[in-house]
Amino acid sequence: MKSGLLKKLLALAIVGASFVAASAHADDLLDQAKARGTLRIGIEGTFPPFNSKAPSGELVGYDVDIAKAVAAKMGLKPEFVTTEWSGIIAGLQAGKFDVIVNQVGVTDQRKAVLDFSPAYTYSAAQLIQRKDDTRQFKTLDDLKGKKLGVGLGTNYMDMAKSVPGIDVKTYPGAPEYLRDLAANRLDAALNDRLMLAYLLKNSQLPLRTGAIVGAGNPSAIPFKKGNPKFAKAIDDAMTQLEADGTFTKISDKWFGIDVTKPIAQ
Repeated sequence: MKSGLLKKLLALAIVGASFVAASAHADDLLDQAKARGTLRIGIEGTFPPFNSKAPSGELVGYDVDIAKAVAAKMGLKPEFVTTEWSGIIAGLQAGKFDVIVNQVGVTDQRKAVLDFSPAYTYSAAQLIQRKDDTRQFKTLDDLKGKKLGVGLGTNYMDMAKSVPGIDVKTYPGAPEYLRDLAANRLDAALNDRLMLAYLLKNSQLPLRTGAIVGAGNPSAIPFKKGNPKFAKAIDDAMTQLEADGTFTKISDKWFGIDVTKPIAQ
């Protein structure tokens, strides 16, 4: 009798646990974030002026300020999770954080597996060359047969590899390919136009900006699909922050221009 009763109780417990687990799994991302009271934000922390660590260890930068403003508008406390760029998308898909606020370009490939907030940065790809290099590369086609340095896993890597004939060299980050470019191991490098003034000023290397290539590229905040309540909440928050001028103020603080609006053609 006891053995049979115990088996029944265990079976009921398993069914109950499965139901709870299924319910928890079915919770919208917004419900999970509200229950925690935090918005978990994936960020590199090594990508100034977008995000980096101050001497005090505090995260600072354009993306950091954007993330804090969005979290506050959603009624949540920002919880930053620093992650290398090469694994940041996988980390989001694995549930290590709720969103990424790290200049993630909106591409069709990414939209197939992730949902995105409204765009909050508009930029474009721009070439970097050595100061003593008089060649004028006006398009990526001009780099066929040449060596081009890009960050591993970035949309600039995808852009470069989409042009047959370019010898694309991938690097962990900008410092590495800028050094190789200065040392004449590359013909050019490719990065965000908003990054170049900062990179060239702080690298102290004999480099210059080149041509802007390709159409303007919007960056937004990705999150896992299947979370309609979260999607609406983040959309509402960002719409309000744009309307009340918060995004423009943050942009002016870091760039002196409004990068939250599409680039004028």
